[in-house]
Amino acid sequence: MNEMDLVRLNFNPQSLWTLNVIIGLVMFGVALDLKVADFRAVLVSPKPVLIGMLGQFVLLPAFSFLLVLAIHPSPSIALGMLLVAACPGGNISNFLTHYARGNTALSITMTALSTAVAIVMTPFNLSLWGGLNPETSQILKAVALDPLEMLLAVFLLLGLPMAAGMWVGHRFPRFVARAHRSVKLFSLAVFGLFVLGALAANWQYFLKYVGFVVFAVFLHNGIALATGYFAAKFAGLPERDRRAVSIEVGIQNSALGLILIFNFFDGLGGMAIVTAWWGIWHIVSGLTVATLWSRRAPSEPPPRPFHG
Repeated sequence: MNEMDLVRLNFNPQSLWTLNVIIGLVMFGVALDLKVADFRAVLVSPKPVLIGMLGQFVLLPAFSFLLVLAIHPSPSIALGMLLVAACPGGNISNFLTHYARGNTALSITMTALSTAVAIVMTPFNLSLWGGLNPETSQILKAVALDPLEMLLAVFLLLGLPMAAGMWVGHRFPRFVARAHRSVKLFSLAVFGLFVLGALAANWQYFLKYVGFVVFAVFLHNGIALATGYFAAKFAGLPERDRRAVSIEVGIQNSALGLILIFNFFDGLGGMAIVTAWWGIWHIVSGLTVATLWSRRAPSEPPPRPFHG
């Protein structure tokens, strides 16, 4: 067994409870912007969203499995990569899509739907692809991962806060119009500070093992962005939709991944380090790609607005 697979990061139960509350707050803040019409848009124009879901929950986990076989990282890093690939889209994707001159409404719809679908698909994909790799399957067996227990955890972390945020947004629209931006920024800032604090508490591990992780995450994230873009291109979607799907598949909810690691894998070092670094790197890569796209208008005329 690799040395990193034996590392357990410093993370006490009180910190885990705090992290659970923080991600719930983040999801609540994001959901204040969501409307039932965002989900209804899937019925009106389903193709772009279906392509995005295909990239998010089928192609990316499958390509991640192949990447793990190709570069052969330690089992805990490999399982961390598979977990990241099994997570839904990250919350910053909507801002990045808007900045990239992509289809922002499509991005919002995909984020909302992928978060809802992840309640089932995240445990399923981790169990499926992690179980197919003999080395990562040993970790799954060692922790006796129960997909139903994980499904319940994802529902509590994502489903309930999202439902509560949408209800508050519908019930108190004037308050939300004034406060939603502040709530979202505050929740994301608190999460960012928490991650920095956890990183500082485990700095010696990060410095010792980050070298290969940087390489793995660079490749993995590049594959994710390319998977979304070319899946949309092959499906004949316009450029604005390609940009939205690319960013949505390339920006993963690594915060959810970290919570699952500390809830179910006892802070397993390789998993936590690769997931934490992904959370940093996908912002850098996402901003870089979005900046390049922002300087070039989509080649096709803008399609009809993506409304429900």
